[in-house]
Amino acid sequence: MIGSLFARLVAMLGATMILLRRSTNMGSVMAAGSAPEIPEARPQGIMTLKMPTAYGWRDGKTPNPGAGLKVNAFATGLSHPRQLLVLPNGDVLAAESLTLPGPVNTAFDYAQATTMRRAGALGDSPNRIMLLRDADGDGVAEVRETLLEGLNQPFGMALVGSTLYVGNADGLMAFPYELGQTRISVPGKRLTTYRVSGHWTRNLIVSADQTKLYAAVGSLSNIGDAGMAAEEGRACIYEYDIASGTQRVFASGLRNPVGMAWERSTGALWTVVNERDGLGDETPPDYLTSVRDGGFYGWPYSYWGRIVDGRVPQDAAMVAKAIQPDFALGGHTASLGLCWVPAGTLPGLGEGMAIGQHGSWNRSTLSGYKMVFVPFANGRPTGERPVELLSGFLSPDERLSYGRPVGVAVAPGGGLLMCDDVGDVVWRVRG
Repeated sequence: MIGSLFARLVAMLGATMILLRRSTNMGSVMAAGSAPEIPEARPQGIMTLKMPTAYGWRDGKTPNPGAGLKVNAFATGLSHPRQLLVLPNGDVLAAESLTLPGPVNTAFDYAQATTMRRAGALGDSPNRIMLLRDADGDGVAEVRETLLEGLNQPFGMALVGSTLYVGNADGLMAFPYELGQTRISVPGKRLTTYRVSGHWTRNLIVSADQTKLYAAVGSLSNIGDAGMAAEEGRACIYEYDIASGTQRVFASGLRNPVGMAWERSTGALWTVVNERDGLGDETPPDYLTSVRDGGFYGWPYSYWGRIVDGRVPQDAAMVAKAIQPDFALGGHTASLGLCWVPAGTLPGLGEGMAIGQHGSWNRSTLSGYKMVFVPFANGRPTGERPVELLSGFLSPDERLSYGRPVGVAVAPGGGLLMCDDVGDVVWRVRG
């Protein structure tokens, strides 16, 4: 009874703050493109906390495809699918995992946990990888097998030869695997250990020559709240050398890098990054950026290059070397999924990057909740803002979410696949 009353009081206070901030942010321009208009920071004493209630897809409703596109369910009835890996034989692996409850030390912690549960973003993690197979090529997976289970919040996956690598929240694991196999029953081998808590999605991508893995590890906190010692080895992308079993930090200052992809013409690594909270609806924007070996991207001292965050104890030398990202994606879109899209994959679109935007919580007006496309030319993003591929994941009043986009991949047989971890679906987009 007391807990329920407290939750209501917190919700009422949060709703009041949302209304006040919404009136302040009316008419704000989406901070997108290579030269975004980023509003002046407005530090929030009490953070905006707004998420829709998880509802799912009912009565035949589906996402809305962009112009000239179609959508169908490649697989349904999954349990919080987060990331995809398409194998060379056309089988599709889907990692099922979920954010776990953390310690509740403040009223905001309580409100956040309650809100995330309602939004379907917090609970018991399935901790498995499903194998989906479309044997007859009709765009729907009729075979579904549990490939691996008993994992620890799995996310990233990569296949090199006869080894399947899995990014668990607590480290990189390796499992023997042969194409066509539908079940792995042998224990995996631990290769690395990562700190847990905070941002937990450990995405993986393999180098073109199959000798190295790149692992994304997000920060513990928003802006180094527990001190930088607690953030050691976090907010970075690691490079793991398969032959030697050693790893090093490839790039740092990336608050929460998740999706990674190779740009084909230059061979550069790209990632999407979730930026810090508590400064406003569009401040700062999440972003898509190329990743330089040894590069530092500002977190926690600055954002969008060298815009200083006054809430953080400063290090002028670190700010001075901060690299400005390549392309802004709008504030708090929670862009998690990323894949390279070759020209001809979808009609009317050339080459570029597809992005699954999971959707905001730290905004008075919700953002994200879409699958978008950023066109590329000569190895660089073009245009002023992303192109919508799939939308309609939110009800018009923003109270319900039918689904939430996450991982994306080029589909076997053409088109794109996208995880939806509220709808428990893998969607296929095609021409």
